[in-house]
Amino acid sequence: MKIYLDIDGVLLSKNNSVPKDLDVFIEYIVQNCECYWLTTHCRNGENKALLYLSQYLPNQLLTMLEQVKPAYWSDKKTEAIDFNSEFIWLDDYPFEAEIEDLKKRDKLESLIKVDLNSKDELKGVLKLIEHKI
Repeated sequence: MKIYLDIDGVLLSKNNSVPKDLDVFIEYIVQNCECYWLTTHCRNGENKALLYLSQYLPNQLLTMLEQVKPAYWSDKKTEAIDFNSEFIWLDDYPFEAEIEDLKKRDKLESLIKVDLNSKDELKGVLKLIEHKI
């Protein structure tokens, strides 16, 4: 299963704090899924994800995240998604045009909207992922 990961609002809260259970979440997805960055920190062929995260995450998590590959896109994040494979896209705020792309390909159920303001959000997201893979 491919997982496409946003950073802001998914791995870091809006104030750049580390959400509860991030370590368990990251460990599970990198060990059980093929992970790709789908974030503005990897837009237009640049991969600045780990550099950005190094300001906030401990080395142990950064080492695990080295396994995540960049996904290349320029306009809409859906440009980078492999619609011919099973995938999960984790994002806090997908744009309406991106949601329409998912609907057109009958893949809207592959999007998991993350809300780090919800209590134990990453535990809940992890349960959804486990159910899908």
